[in-house]
Amino acid sequence: MRGSASTGQTLWLVAALATGCATPGVVRGSSPSAPSLLGAQWTGTASWYGEPHHGRPTASGETFDKARLTAAHRTLPFGTRVAVTNLDNGRTVEVRVNDRGPFVAGRLLDLSEGAARAIGGIGAGLIHVRIRVVALPEGTDTAAGKPPPH
Repeated sequence: MRGSASTGQTLWLVAALATGCATPGVVRGSSPSAPSLLGAQWTGTASWYGEPHHGRPTASGETFDKARLTAAHRTLPFGTRVAVTNLDNGRTVEVRVNDRGPFVAGRLLDLSEGAARAIGGIGAGLIHVRIRVVALPEGTDTAAGKPPPH
């Protein structure tokens, strides 16, 4: 019996020492950070939204104002400023992301009615655009998400 107790105590001691040397939750070394979004750009299709949503809360908690220069994006942080260029006429507007969307496959961005009007996109409904990140909210240098899906 004594031999088995001694073996059991030895195994327990080895296990305790082995796990005691590990530091759970600590990763040694440095990992590369995600690339900055500042200056990132994508080309795709934008749509716009207006009256039915006017006065309703956005995903950021702000009240949607169809006349303001704002946009909905699936992954960019709220407060990100984006230059949106209508590739059919060259007109550009700067918008601030304050909502989530678009929720239609193949769309890159949903513009407020005011932003769509500024780049001549009201009649078209869908607008072929290039978007470029020009400013990020304070304290943000990368997105939690990935580049926008198309």
